[in-house]
Amino acid sequence: MRPSGRQLNQMRNVSFERGYSKHAEGSCLVKFGDTHVLCTATLEERVPPWLRNAGKGWVTAEYGMLPRATGERMRREASAGKQGGRTLEIQRLIGRSLRAVVDLEALGERQISIDCDVIQADGGTRTASITGAWIALYDCLKWMEARSMVKTDKVLKDHVAAISCGIFADQPVIDLDYLEDSSAETDANFVMTGTGGIVEIQGTAEGKPFSQDEFLTLMDLARNGIAELVAMQKTTVGAA
Repeated sequence: MRPSGRQLNQMRNVSFERGYSKHAEGSCLVKFGDTHVLCTATLEERVPPWLRNAGKGWVTAEYGMLPRATGERMRREASAGKQGGRTLEIQRLIGRSLRAVVDLEALGERQISIDCDVIQADGGTRTASITGAWIALYDCLKWMEARSMVKTDKVLKDHVAAISCGIFADQPVIDLDYLEDSSAETDANFVMTGTGGIVEIQGTAEGKPFSQDEFLTLMDLARNGIAELVAMQKTTVGAA
């Protein structure tokens, strides 16, 4: 039995609230159970120096956790003078995941910056960030399309979403919350596109190695879960 009472293949309740931020070109408050992340997309009429005059744009991401996103207050990384390794790794993952489904040439010489701010954490913050960031990106592109800057369907090639899977108490489970994640024998994050393409897989054995068969079981769980998330994304952006 999982601590939450969920079935092995049952994700937490997932929701998306578009237009959460008044000022951003695109925004989404995404909730995976008790993990809540605010994703905003900002259009900038510039590209990084190394991309100038290259005829294409860029999508990048920043990630952070508010001090009381967890059970005990965390010191702001800004006050420490630098970002931690975990933060840098996650924001690079978010950026890579979004660029995998963006035609950077069709975007033109512009940059879209995605900010993912964790308001409340209960496991799976990176997967929630990627899934919600896609909606913020979509709405930013729609904002641009309304001003005849781009065609959304030319820039955004596919959906992208992410989910965690792992082995907890010798059972393969999907969408681990903190209690499961903190004591899982295996923890993995899967990022996939709406058409089933694999963007990234991060898998780690926490003590006991996992077998190929166990990995394939986790992969099947992830594919099904991401298919559900993509269906929710489609419903969310199609409802506006």
